[in-house]
Amino acid sequence: MSGPAQLDDQLANAEATEAWDGPLYDRFVRFREIITTGLGAHGEAALALFPPQPGQRVLDIGCGFGDTTQPIAALVGPEGLAVGVDVSPRFIETATRETRELGVANARFEVRDVEVDDLGGPYDLAFSRFGTMFFAGPVRALRNVREALVPGGQLVMVVWRRRIDNDWMYRAQTIVEEIVTKPEDYDEPTCGPGPFSMADADTTSEILMHAGFEDISLRRCDIPISIGKDVEEAMDLVMELGPAGEILRLQGDRAAHMHEQVRQALRDGLSQFNGPLGLSALASTWIISARAPAAP
Repeated sequence: MSGPAQLDDQLANAEATEAWDGPLYDRFVRFREIITTGLGAHGEAALALFPPQPGQRVLDIGCGFGDTTQPIAALVGPEGLAVGVDVSPRFIETATRETRELGVANARFEVRDVEVDDLGGPYDLAFSRFGTMFFAGPVRALRNVREALVPGGQLVMVVWRRRIDNDWMYRAQTIVEEIVTKPEDYDEPTCGPGPFSMADADTTSEILMHAGFEDISLRRCDIPISIGKDVEEAMDLVMELGPAGEILRLQGDRAAHMHEQVRQALRDGLSQFNGPLGLSALASTWIISARAPAAP
């Protein structure tokens, strides 16, 4: 029987699904090159630290466009399997089509709500690049992941560290908040708890322990990423995605008359990241590893 907390989580998950399959998908498509190139470097660092082995079955959580699932499929080889799951049907449609066009035979994609759906398996490894921070019930979701792993199976995930360690996002958020506040009432769906919900090492370790994982480790990863070819593109990015973009999206037309003021303030605030090759800023993440208990 579902309790009140689980029902609340299911409603929150439904709202997050609406956001990721709607406005956020459109915005990720618009800024896809920046997202997959810059943030992809953090996923590559995690896969270098904890590489999938030939023949393994790997679950890719929050797979998005499938650009992480595809290299995982290459690493596990034809005897292995990479399964990408995402709550958004549009992301899954794109990932399936593009992976088929690339001729990758050992990868498949499924629409799944990781918190409540059967994930299949058993998997030797579960991997996620920025796909676990938006769960309404993170313990329930990660317990579901653990139950889909073989005994002793490994979880590897990349999550954002603190806002202050990601100055480009935090600066954009504080600049926007000085002009526009997040509304108490809004019609737009939210993306879930937000990108920094797992930024605190102690909190995230406790989530994993309550989900039944062992041997938990967190490694700091700092890699500069491109946030735009010029200041205008960087402003567009932070006004569409991330904490600053979420505030503006939820305000909708009510904040339209303040957008020019916001843009001018962001132009001043982001200009220090400008360099000869565009705007570059440090992205700081945790690369987290944990294991399901071994068989008794």
